[in-house]
Amino acid sequence: MAFSETTGTSDDYEQASADQLRMFYAAKASVNTNVDPPSVPSTIGDVHADTVARHGERVAFMAISEYQGMLQSFLVGLLGARRVLEIGTFTGASAIFFANALKRNGVASTPANGYKPIVSLDISPKFAQTARQNFVKAGISEYVDVVVGDAHESLNELVGQTFDIVFLDANKEAYRAYYDKIIESKMLAKGGLIIADNTAFDWVTPFINVSAPVAEDAVPLRVPYSSHPELLDMGRALHEFNEYVRQDPRSEVVMLPLFTGISLIRLLPDN
Repeated sequence: MAFSETTGTSDDYEQASADQLRMFYAAKASVNTNVDPPSVPSTIGDVHADTVARHGERVAFMAISEYQGMLQSFLVGLLGARRVLEIGTFTGASAIFFANALKRNGVASTPANGYKPIVSLDISPKFAQTARQNFVKAGISEYVDVVVGDAHESLNELVGQTFDIVFLDANKEAYRAYYDKIIESKMLAKGGLIIADNTAFDWVTPFINVSAPVAEDAVPLRVPYSSHPELLDMGRALHEFNEYVRQDPRSEVVMLPLFTGISLIRLLPDN
């Protein structure tokens, strides 16, 4: 799905499949320009264009789309969230959506606890610098603390802080370690939500009938769209993460078959 599902032309719509047209329709039906800030931040198109110019279309694909941004913003409002932790900043699109949603929740950029409302972790100084520039342009730089470094080490430094929403969108093979660290260190607030992105990538879904942990000789489905041998380890790791969460007595998960898969994970009471 394109980064922007809300700016298609009649030609785009007429050439779309039924499922694609449904997605386009749903995205446009979700846009509300009468809320403040609007549901699609005004600088998001520029963020994507700049990302393409700096890093190329293939890399820019890693950014969340407008529709996913609106979904995540809606979840911020639904939960009444006050703080968000992102593992994976990239060039800042998701943090801009989160910050705008927090503003609608009445969250100040400098709350009484002294912590910024959003902490965003990324291993790449290059992406972090681009994101910071995009935050300034979007008028939300005071809302986001970008931390550069290995996420495992950064999470250790954050122990003692709590977040209402945690967004996983970084090293896919480390999702389970991030998930366990967040739960075991009590970093997710009561009633909070973990959003794990890309959990149903094309190279994950062929493992549908494979038990986890995945044996070395396991054979996933042979489907043409998953023929990326170099991504097999990532697919295996995400499948094992999905199965681990599905069977975890501490939590409940619903995976949405949108984009490349979005898992919504909540802790059960007494965890």
